[in-house]
Amino acid sequence: MMARRPVIVVAGLACETSTFSASRTEAPAFHPRRGNEITEKYPFIQPGSPLGEAVDWRGALIGHALPGGIVTREAFETLSAEIISRLKEITASVALDGMWFDIHGAMCVEGIDDAEYELLKRCREVIGPDVLVSASMDLHGNVSRELVHQTDLITCYRTAPHVDVAETKERACRNLLDLINRRNNGEAFRPYKAWIPLPVLLPGEQTSTRDEPAAHIYATVPLVEAVEGVVDAAIWVGYAWADEPRNRAVVVVTGWDKQAISNGAEKLARVFWDAHKDFRFVAPTGTFAECLDAALRSSTRPFFISDSGDNPTAGGSGDVTWGLTQLLARSEFKDESGPVVIYASVPGLRAVDKAIEAGVGAVITVTAGAEVDDLHAGPLTMTGRVHAIKRGDRHAAIEIVLQVGSVYAILTKLRKPYHLERDFTELNLTPRSADIVIVKIGYLEPELYNMAQDWMLGLTPGGVDQNLVRLGHKRILRPMWPFDRDFTEPDLSTRIIEMANERLSVF
Repeated sequence: MMARRPVIVVAGLACETSTFSASRTEAPAFHPRRGNEITEKYPFIQPGSPLGEAVDWRGALIGHALPGGIVTREAFETLSAEIISRLKEITASVALDGMWFDIHGAMCVEGIDDAEYELLKRCREVIGPDVLVSASMDLHGNVSRELVHQTDLITCYRTAPHVDVAETKERACRNLLDLINRRNNGEAFRPYKAWIPLPVLLPGEQTSTRDEPAAHIYATVPLVEAVEGVVDAAIWVGYAWADEPRNRAVVVVTGWDKQAISNGAEKLARVFWDAHKDFRFVAPTGTFAECLDAALRSSTRPFFISDSGDNPTAGGSGDVTWGLTQLLARSEFKDESGPVVIYASVPGLRAVDKAIEAGVGAVITVTAGAEVDDLHAGPLTMTGRVHAIKRGDRHAAIEIVLQVGSVYAILTKLRKPYHLERDFTELNLTPRSADIVIVKIGYLEPELYNMAQDWMLGLTPGGVDQNLVRLGHKRILRPMWPFDRDFTEPDLSTRIIEMANERLSVF
């Protein structure tokens, strides 16, 4: 008789949301996947893979939205209600052994603090306290005591830019299966959880693991994890563009040896805190004008500039026109013979429609941007030649390129991040031969980073402004670095968090 395979359900919602962005995130933005669509997304749980063969995977619902503004309460309630409904259907048909909670960790919802905890709490009401839960997260997520309490395992990426996404998710699932097997073998199966919060809240553009001090901090994580009695170790830098009490850096170490995980957590907390004053931006910074001046002086090409304040992959609305307005006002780019500049991007539905109607090669006057966020600049009217039209992008839906002088401005139906070389070449643009490439992004993703011969981080306005202090946080816990500069050393001792089937103590 074939042994029963453990049953693990997959559920979760992932979105990185800025409370300082004017945009709102609705349910369709999560592109929900259900049932077998979930296993189709992740090769490491598909049939034929070790985890796919060892486990009976059941998909409830997962949704991964492009970062943006706060998730509307209606969107959250709609998606969470469907998750709960599907969990009820699954638990009615089969006994669950575990749940993989597939989240980001920086989702803010109207009227709810700590949205991921709220979602998991609702899931627990269906699956019960005895089902083992493993959560995988982005290192820019936020980890409250309450969230740790509701999980049995919790981990996050160890790289930024994130090149270990699949590895992290697979580790979370593999460790979950190990817990289930331990329970089936009559061994201890719920690891201890050591949690240490740190009063530090920095943007990803100062904490990239490509650079110090994050490089050596995150290099310490696998050393702690390798200690006997430790299952997993993780450091979250937190999410800087949301204003909730949970937003801060956190260390969590899980394992079977309470002393080992306590020592490991305190080691990671200490190495992080000792370096908290050493974090610097990942590239030379300047005002937008200073970045343009530097690019024009430079002899290296292409010269990349991050228009960081409206970065859509950090939570910016994506439709701030301030950067493009400043660019088109410069005399150096008024003529087609000027330095070739690519700018990505500004949404403008009516501009896109007009370009499609006119066709490639036509000269048109259009207005785009600032439909959601007009705090820093209004809608931008420009006249140029339609250079390219592309349909079918998952995020943008339709993209057009408008050549205005020597600037090739990408306009989209819906906002989109530009992280890959093909994002440009499919629009008949050649970024490698351009003089200047300006992208709404923070640190450059790997393909752009490798393409750039020089690079500056523009300190531009928007919902993910790199100047955190001027955003006006009011609800984060204080003191908090870098908002506060003078305070006594924090308590870096381990807090052991109760098991998920135990009552959480009063803090």
